[in-house]
Amino acid sequence: MDAIWLTGAEWLAVLRIGLGLWWLESWRHKDRKAWFERGTGIAWAAGIAAKHRWNAVRSGFEVMVAPRPRTMAYVVVYAELAIGLGLVLGFLSPVALVGGLLLNVLYFTLMIHEVAEQGQNSMMALMSVVALFGMSWQTWSLDSALGLF
Repeated sequence: MDAIWLTGAEWLAVLRIGLGLWWLESWRHKDRKAWFERGTGIAWAAGIAAKHRWNAVRSGFEVMVAPRPRTMAYVVVYAELAIGLGLVLGFLSPVALVGGLLLNVLYFTLMIHEVAEQGQNSMMALMSVVALFGMSWQTWSLDSALGLF
């Protein structure tokens, strides 16, 4: 594979790290006090799920998320942090990439009516797939340094 400036493996590491920074920014800009104490994030998602055109989304939200809003707020917020750190540091990268992909698919499905959300989540999902199948943890990662994967 020919590449300019960096090797192909290094460009894949750049992609992995950039995706991790995107997840960290998603975590950083969340008002955690509002999410944890007032439940704003889950309440916002509940409003969207309640009006969703797909019954599976509405009923799935009611079964999985609505009964435990505080727990789910912590899951969402700290999953974004864990994915971001995992990708930036290159630690357990395949796990972080699959977790991020699943979270993007969930976000994409919930926000199917929002064009901006569709674009962001589809691009992040694409980056996850490329970084996963390109084995982006081979360069500039703790996974590589520790001989994982």
